[in-house]
Amino acid sequence: MKDRTTAGILAILLGWLGVHKFYLGNTKGGIIYIILFLFCGIGGILGIVDGIVYLMDTDEKFQERIAANKVFDFA
Repeated sequence: MKDRTTAGILAILLGWLGVHKFYLGNTKGGIIYIILFLFCGIGGILGIVDGIVYLMDTDEKFQERIAANKVFDFA
């Protein structure tokens, strides 16, 4: 079971590298964040949004999100 606080902090601080996605076991999502950052710079913004969503979610909702393994899970 992954900790949502750890994932949220990783997303806010290192979200542009997709570190939070790798931490959650979503390798494809992490690679997408790196590519987005390299080519258009939006990976960092998405990381911050992910971090805020993770920290505001309940533990149950967070576990549902990572079980679904969504790439962009702020929607």
